[in-house]
This record gives sequence, C-alpha cells and structure tokens, in this order.
Amino acid sequence: MPTEGQPNPEGAPTEALIVAVVGPTATGKSELALRVAETLGGEIVNADAMQLYRAMDIGTAKLPLTQRRGIRHHQLDVLDVTQEASVAAYQSQARADLAAIRSRGHQPIIVGGSGLYVRAALDRLDIPPTDPQVRARLETEAAQRGTEAMYAVLLAADPAAASAMEPNNVRRIVRALEVIELTGRPFSATLPTREFVAPTLMVGLRTERPTLDERIARRVDRMWSDGLLDEVRTLDTQGLRQGRTASTAIGYDQALAEIDGTLTGEQARQDTTQATRRFARRQESWFRPDPRVAWFDTTDPEPGLRSALAWVTEHAATMD
Repeated sequence: MPTEGQPNPEGAPTEALIVAVVGPTATGKSELALRVAETLGGEIVNADAMQLYRAMDIGTAKLPLTQRRGIRHHQLDVLDVTQEASVAAYQSQARADLAAIRSRGHQPIIVGGSGLYVRAALDRLDIPPTDPQVRARLETEAAQRGTEAMYAVLLAADPAAASAMEPNNVRRIVRALEVIELTGRPFSATLPTREFVAPTLMVGLRTERPTLDERIARRVDRMWSDGLLDEVRTLDTQGLRQGRTASTAIGYDQALAEIDGTLTGEQARQDTTQATRRFARRQESWFRPDPRVAWFDTTDPEPGLRSALAWVTEHAATMD
C-alpha cells in the first residue's frame, strides 16, 4: 500500500490521465513504467535530463532498445552532447508527446528522476526568460569571484531560492541571478506550483538507504565493466567537453578525468558512486515533500513493484 498521496479527484476525463513514475535513481522506475505500459497499453516519455543525449547510454542507465519490450519511448536521444539541455524546450516537447499519445488512444506515462523536468511536463510552470549576454556576464563574474561569493549574492537577493539549492551548484546560482535581473522578481517566485495541468497519478519508488547505496555501487561497477570509458572516448571525439551539460554528468565527468589521468580507475568509480548517492538523496528530498505522490518501497523489488502496479491500475480504473 502507498504510504502517502492520493489520486486526482474523481470524474477527471480518462483521455487526459497521465501516470508519472518518480523517485531516486536505482529504485526500479524504468521497470515499473514498462509494466504500467504493458498493462494499460501505454507509451513512455522520459524525464531524465541526461537521457536526452544521444549515445550517452551506459552512464545514464538508458534502457537499450532491445529491453524496451516493443514499447514506444519519447524524449530519448534528442540532443547532441554539445547542446545544452533546456527545461523550456523539454516542457514544450514533452507536453506535445503526452498529447500525441492521448490522441492515439494510448496511456501516457512519464518516468524519470529529474525533478524540475517532471514538474515542467506536469505542473503549471511558466519558464522564466533567458539572455545569453546576461548569463555570460554572470558566469564570468562567478569564475572571477568564486561560487561562494555568488551564493552570498543570491542569499541576499532571494533567501528562499538560495536555501532551496546546493551552495556549490554554480549553474543554478547563475540561473537564479539571471532570472532576478531579467524579471525584477525573486527566482523563487518562478518555481512551479503543485497543480497538475492534466489529471495525473503520481507514483514514487524509494528504497532503504543501505540497500540503495549498494545498488548504486553495483551499478557504477557495471558501467565501467560495460564499457563506459569507450563510450566517453567516442563522445569526446564528438565534442563532449564542449557540452556544458553533458560533460558534467555524473560518471562522464569522472570518466573524462580517468582518461586524462587525473583520476585512477578506482578513484573515478569511487567518485561516481559517492556523487550518485548524493544525487539520489537530492532526488528524494525533491519529491518527498510533494503530497500528491503515492510512495512504494522497493527495497525488496518484486513485491514493491507489484504493489505499485496494482495501485496504478486500480486508480486508473476509478477515473473512467
């Protein structure tokens, strides 16, 4: 049974229903999304920012085509590694995919752990403007003054926004300061509200921390044994280092350091494991406060996945 969360109000039109599968990495989201799609006749829309990139497969745990069980997937392999992922572009494209799936009479399912991308697709969220010149100036200032100084500027200008982000996340700090300058409003005022744009069932998966940490360690070892270094070498010839988003992805950053000789293989794997564990905690912190999420424990994967699937199918049926 879910530990919290309720479905959308009864009476919502069946054709608008969306199923969202969220939660930290390595909890079984991809498997649950596949089972929901098989059960309800659905198509899947990816909401993992790094899986948007072509040929970034091993390090993002992207499902190979042969393991997708014939289920159509969207928002995979839509960007080159030199391109910067954009929440605004994703919002437009993901919502178009969801509408097209509904128009075909299929069940739309969105799955991923990138919290802002999930909410951009599902919630009422107006993406604030951007200006390359303002962004470049702030990035130069950050390089000269340091991340700590820029965080202090944001803390003074918008304490709510500063408290909601990592003090060392220079990209988000710069983005927040850019929005404040362009709009004259706090960056926190642009954050999404918890209001679905279409009726949605949101199911979350979580796993006890020791078990999750062990799964992450095994996944990282498997990434290296499956050929992550070769994947990164190939991507490097395609401009990976010029990609501001792709080159900093967990695993890819460390693999580049190993290739360059600044990290040993063991150090690269350990750094990737620790970074992934920290990322999983941030994912849980992002999704946990949302009262709309019905949570299921996948510490023991099979019972948890079966319970989550049964809950989704039951509540999808009540919305007919």
